Amino acid sequence: QVQVVESGGDLVQAGGSLRLSCAASGRIVSVGTMGWYRQPPGKQRDVVATITRSGDTNYADSVKGRFTISRDNAKNTVYLQMNSLKPEDTAVYYCNGRITSYIITSTYWGQGTQVTVSS
Repeated sequence: QVQVVESGGDLVQAGGSLRLSCAASGRIVSVGTMGWYRQPPGKQRDVVATITRSGDTNYADSVKGRFTISRDNAKNTVYLQMNSLKPEDTAVYYCNGRITSYIITSTYWGQGTQVTVSS
């Protein structure tokens, strides 16, 4: 059994910063690529950033230069540092990971954390 739990969402003013965390726990053999996604109100869920186990990263164009994804493999945790936040960054932020539990590799999702940026 594997759990993925996000934390760190909050209400922040435009121009401010937040750091999201996402921890995977349970019967984990290994964790591969992890990623952050977001879903604004009434819109679809889109990728924000991903990071491989070796640290290779990719970002959505809308967050390049403002957001930084990182991970701690020893803690099975991924972070999203968000700077220069804009009202359009308001969304529920979800974390996922390609996780091997026993001999099965699946994608696990967290339940999301709300980020609200006020103008």
